[in-house]
Amino acid sequence: METRRFGRTGHMSTVAILGSYAFSKATQAETDPVMEQVIEAGVNHIDVAPSYGLAEERLGPWLARERDRFFLGCKTGERSKAEAAAELRRSLDRLQVDHFDLYQIHGITSIRQLDEVTQTGGALEAIIEAREEGLTRFIGITGGHSLKGPATFTEALRRFDFDSILFPLNFILYANPGYRKKAEELLAKCHEGDVGTMIIKSIAHGAWGDQPQSHNTWYRPYTNPDDIQRAVNFVLSQNVTGLCTAGDMRLLPLILQACENFTALNEAGQEETIAAGSKHKPLFE
Repeated sequence: METRRFGRTGHMSTVAILGSYAFSKATQAETDPVMEQVIEAGVNHIDVAPSYGLAEERLGPWLARERDRFFLGCKTGERSKAEAAAELRRSLDRLQVDHFDLYQIHGITSIRQLDEVTQTGGALEAIIEAREEGLTRFIGITGGHSLKGPATFTEALRRFDFDSILFPLNFILYANPGYRKKAEELLAKCHEGDVGTMIIKSIAHGAWGDQPQSHNTWYRPYTNPDDIQRAVNFVLSQNVTGLCTAGDMRLLPLILQACENFTALNEAGQEETIAAGSKHKPLFE
């Protein structure tokens, strides 16, 4: 599987980054064979959060013996310094590790939330102190689940020199000219500042709406291998480090295969894919 430099961290991350929400409701017996698949595919970067159900507990036994195999990123959804510091230490315990490679402020969707975490006494202060203590090597920010998300992260990078970002990108979202413009501006700023870029919602087809939720994902995903390949080809043809795999264990093998079979789209191919995306309702408007 292709690897790409994760910004100034210098880590050569696989283009498939394990999105551990897939283990949010899993038993250890269900988790173990999936982790064996992940290792066999060569995946070397994990994204996890305490809000992902049982994921930290399920990954703990694996990280206790395979820590050197993975670049480990975790997150806090807390907004204050004290609460974020406490959550960071709980995650270290659950994951059975003594440090993170990356610790991220999680779920920022607005300037108001950005103000909250970057103010005096906010979560960012706790993470900076954790870096000084050697509990994390790098600091990131995640979220952007709205059309204003890319602009919010551009502002975040103006306020603090984050090492990485994580935000939604797919060909359906890029059919919105406003979102595409702001996302491209954000990616250009990340490239200029050598900031690692992780993508979520790469195979999102739309919101669940009134439909029954058939998969362990926040969105209605593509499930056909050809559709998944098209979506993965589009995302990885952008100037990004990689994509976080979807939160459903049944989809993981298909996404890993699509990442292994990634074929870059030229400009015409990207525009054709975006045009196809304009026929679908985006995940958020």
